[in-house]
Formats: sequence, C-alpha cells, structure tokens
Amino acid sequence: MTDATANTPKHGTSLYTESPRVKKRNAAERRFQMYGIAAVATGLVFLIVLLTSILSNGVGAFQQTFVNVPIYLDAAKLDKKGERNIEDIKKVSTFGYQPLIDDALFAIVEENVSPNPLAKPKDTKALISASAVAQLRDYVIAHPEKIGETVDFRLLGSSRVDGYIKGRVTRESIARDKNINAEHLDIVDVLREKGVVKREFNMAFITGADASESRPEQAGMGVSMLGSLFMMIVVLVLSLPIGVAASIYLEEFAPQNKWTDLIEVNISNLAAVPSIVFGILGLAVFIQFAGLPQSAPLVGGLVLTLMTLPTIIISTRAALKAVPPSIRDAALGLGASKMQSVFHHVLPLAMPGILTGTIIGLAQALGETAPLLLIGMVGYIASNYPTGPLAGFMDPNSAMPAQIYEWAKRADPAYYERAWGGIIILLLFLITMNIIAIILRRRFERRW
Repeated sequence: MTDATANTPKHGTSLYTESPRVKKRNAAERRFQMYGIAAVATGLVFLIVLLTSILSNGVGAFQQTFVNVPIYLDAAKLDKKGERNIEDIKKVSTFGYQPLIDDALFAIVEENVSPNPLAKPKDTKALISASAVAQLRDYVIAHPEKIGETVDFRLLGSSRVDGYIKGRVTRESIARDKNINAEHLDIVDVLREKGVVKREFNMAFITGADASESRPEQAGMGVSMLGSLFMMIVVLVLSLPIGVAASIYLEEFAPQNKWTDLIEVNISNLAAVPSIVFGILGLAVFIQFAGLPQSAPLVGGLVLTLMTLPTIIISTRAALKAVPPSIRDAALGLGASKMQSVFHHVLPLAMPGILTGTIIGLAQALGETAPLLLIGMVGYIASNYPTGPLAGFMDPNSAMPAQIYEWAKRADPAYYERAWGGIIILLLFLITMNIIAIILRRRFERRW
C-alpha cells in the first residue's frame, strides 16, 4: 500500500481532518524546522560573542595616550659650535636629548603636582615612551632652525601609563612592577585632569611599523599591511591565469582517461592538504634550492599561490560545469570552433563563479600564518616602508597574520591588545574582499 492510498480518507470522514499518519509527518516537519532555527540561532550567538570579544579587546589599540610637553631645545647641548651645521647636529646621540625631555616633563610635574613626589628629573622616564628621544632627535635634524626655542611636542605615553588610562593596568597589578609605581599613577591622574595627558585616536597603529618589545606603544600595522599587499599581488598575478587556464583545459579540452582522472584526484587532494605543508615546500624549493631571500613577500606570494591554486581550479571547473551544454551545442551548430565556443560563450557565462572563487581563495590566503612561519616572515621586525616596488617584493617584511601572531606571543599586555586590533584590521580586509566578490558576481551575472 502506498503512502497516497494509506492517507485516502475513509467514507464519512472530511478531507480537512488530519489522519494520525499526516499528524505524525507534520510534527516531524515542525521539529525539523525548529532544529534548523536552533542551529541558526546558535551560530548567530557564537558569531555575536566572537565579534564582541574581538571589538572589546581590540578597539583600545586604535587609541593611544599622549603627553603634551613643551621642550626647550638647548643650543648648548644640541649645537655646541652654534653654526647650525647639520652634520654636527647629527653627531648628538639620543643620550644628549634625554635630559631635555626629563627636565621639561619634571617642570610640568613641579607646576601641576604639589608636592612633587619625584626626586629628580630622570624619574619621569616611566611616564613616556622610549621612542620619545628618537622622535625629538628626528625633529631637530629636520628643523635645525628651531634650536634655541621651546617647541610643543606630542609624545607617546609609556605602555604602563596607556594601560592605566584604558583600565588594563591597576594599582594592584603594579605592586611588583619595576617600570612604574603608584606615585607615577598619581601624577598621571593630575596631569589628565589638567589636559596634559590625553587619550586620542592612534593613526600610527594603522600606518606605523612594528617596534621592539620595549616600545609596544609605538607598534603599528602599516608595514605588514603593505607586505600582505605585495604578497596578494603575486598570488593574483600567478594563480588566476594558471588556475583558469588549467580549469578550462581539464573541463573543456582534456580527454577523459586515467591520466586526467589522476590529475583531478590529486587537485582535490591538494585542496585538503594542511597549509603548513606548502610552507615546508616553499622553504625547500624557493629558499634553499632557488636561493630567494628569506622573509620576502615574493616568496610568501609564491607559497600562497601553490596553496590557492587547487581552490581556484575547483571553483572554476564548477563554474564551467554550471553553464548548460545547450550553449556549447548552439555555438558549435552555428559554425564556431571549440575554442570560440569556450572563450566567446562559456567563459563569459562562468565569469561570476570564477571571480567569486578567486577572491575567496585570495581571502583564504590573506589569513594564512603557518606557511609564512616556515619561510621566516614571523621572525623579522620590519621598521621601515619599502623604498620602491622591487624592494616591496624582495626586501624582508612581514604580513598581517604573521604580525598578529608575533604580537600575541609577546609578554607585554599592550602587544596583546594590538594583536586584537590587528585582527580587526584583517577582518575588515576580508569583509571588503567578500563584498567585492558579491559585487562582481552581481555585475557579471547573466541569466539564460
């Protein structure tokens, strides 16, 4: 007896009366819908928790504590000859600038904090970043005419002061801290009320470079973002034409035999290979055998190209298969050659899927860390921007995921905050790439 005959209403019953079997099926359908709603709701909850955690931990990296200090550029220390000779000025090391900062900051404390808990000017070092001396020296070298004048400087606060302003550092947590004490925090409270210490937007986090472990407040993502850009250029230039060409040949021209079957199986297997394996391959082939420079974006791009190719080939072949065979048959029936039918009709119709798969593959490559770890891109601190396009590809650099990994393993909590901030920037890049994929798909989509 079939299901249809089993549910045929008996004599004297209404069509609107549900039989026990129908009730059971409807109840099963409602349960399945509830399971689906519960699964979607669970996924949304985890997504909200993840985004909340990332934002709450990383937003602080985009803000930084600054100390406004008027500093007298003493000519007796910076230009003893008084000739304003730039070569003589450059001979003054950072040790010659440190007393100027100490004296200026000590004078501010004397003016605003009564009584002054600090015994001597050098005790103020805990309030500002170690990068302040280099900042002052660079300014004097760029503006030697300012020697002998008092100039207002916006100096980075130390990581402990910044953490105290943000609530990351407490008076209890610094009980055994050798870098700062409760008296310094009392000074920070007073100077913050006076407007000397301010928490402002930190553009240097987006445009700056990495810094040593003693200067976490100076570290930024700018150089590593540029390293990721050069790597993505290499991946795009190599993986897109090679992947699309291989897909077209395998799908449209290659004969169906054991060799093409073996190639297809291996491509599918390569898509599932862990990314760290590609890193080992890149280390052996590109660095040890080919002799390319370690930590260079070119090498990182080549390794990520190997990792991205299987994904692009698989997605491109799926897009080509989605084109109806009638399109090919119609083109051939009108006298077009096999190549004309593919490149003039099939490929344009498959373009949305090809572009989507390519951008998704690039987004996956952008977030990879393991291959970069093996070619040395996590062990190099890039402190300057590349001097040109060739240097951008060949000079040692880092990448965004590698930079985040490097910060996350450092001891200072300020670097941990910057790691979360780097994740926010990386997610913005990934979201942008996915939006571009959607726009391109809508732009090139054709219906038949």
